[in-house]
Amino acid sequence: MIQVVKADGTAEKELLASLRSRSGEVDKQVAGQVATIIEDVKQKGDAAVRDYTLRFDGHCPDLFEVDREVINDALSQADEEFVSSLLNAMENIAAFHQKQKQQSFIDAQPNGVILGQRIRGLARVGLYVPGGTAAYPSSVLMNCVPAKIAGVGEIIMVTPPRKDGTPNPDILVAAAIAGVDRVFLMGGAQAVAALAFGTESVPKVDKIVGPGNIYVATAKKLLYGVVDIDMIAGPSEILVMADETANPVYLAADMMSQAEHDVLASSILLTTSGRIANDTVAEIERQIKELSRAEIVRKSLETYGAVIVCRSIDEMVALANELAPEHLEVMLENPFEYIGKLDNAGSVFLGQYAPEPLGDYFAGPNHVLPTSGTARFFSPLGVDSFIKKSSYIYYTADALCQAKDDIVRIAECEQLTAHANSIKVRFS
Repeated sequence: MIQVVKADGTAEKELLASLRSRSGEVDKQVAGQVATIIEDVKQKGDAAVRDYTLRFDGHCPDLFEVDREVINDALSQADEEFVSSLLNAMENIAAFHQKQKQQSFIDAQPNGVILGQRIRGLARVGLYVPGGTAAYPSSVLMNCVPAKIAGVGEIIMVTPPRKDGTPNPDILVAAAIAGVDRVFLMGGAQAVAALAFGTESVPKVDKIVGPGNIYVATAKKLLYGVVDIDMIAGPSEILVMADETANPVYLAADMMSQAEHDVLASSILLTTSGRIANDTVAEIERQIKELSRAEIVRKSLETYGAVIVCRSIDEMVALANELAPEHLEVMLENPFEYIGKLDNAGSVFLGQYAPEPLGDYFAGPNHVLPTSGTARFFSPLGVDSFIKKSSYIYYTADALCQAKDDIVRIAECEQLTAHANSIKVRFS
């Protein structure tokens, strides 16, 4: 079912290269369709959103905005234990992200120069939340909580209607708990475009965050520059590093927990033990029979899964840094020993009792992570994702006089004589 390869310097490289094929360029046909939707929404506003909602979702509400009473009712009618679990998760998420908050600063120097940096939250952020078969209340918390901590002025959520035209109640519960300001019942590329340009109903936002299908991801990519976005998210992925001390039962379960997301999800095990490799494959076969999404899991593991038997832990570390996975589980005897060596990963899970779903739902660090190797240069979503910075400068006449010759010299080297003149006229 899942490929098993012994690392020899070549075989594992060829295997990993083939696995990367899942993260190709955006489908040109999809890009063309999305570009048309974006232009229609830009020109026609709500009318275009309504047309596409009817076409793709089968039902369009009379009013796009969900009434606040409907949101409050969803919260009051929700299962108390579910609400409690969301509140516990939100407490952990908030505690972690509070530590990321930066402060503005001012640097007053002895010569009268004053330099500084002002940090503030974005004015308005749009949050896309899938609401059909893939409805994720946890994503509402993960996107909304750091935005609130950053000081974002207003959070606008869009989520597609269900088949009967109503919102997903679990999504509304999470929105109420997290403090979403307004909720609009629309989805797909048309919702992303509505957030980017604004319509008669939907206010224009400064940034769009949140997961979605290929049409949503493509719309965000095409609209980057009109608005900011969190990242271009590809299929989900997990890389697990295991030595002889790891438990194959846990390894199999964790790999399949990621594989159930999508047939394009990737689950890879690196291990120094042939026994662990074989036992994990056997455990996958045993456990998969009990899973509700077994067909998706099997297809994902067959196409984009792998078990690679490495010659050393150092080789595993090197492969992990090369792959730069979204999720990295370190199932080694002394996992803390390797934190300083694992440079490229969205989120690292250490030890036998820190499985990836712990990060998805509860621990506190954000679950919006870079995929497809982009952890080499991207970071997880966080408070920094929702702020903007401005610097400011004040010089006295004496301080500028001391600096003028250097400034003029550099400006004239660049042949920007007007720049040089702006300095010279103050001392002529």
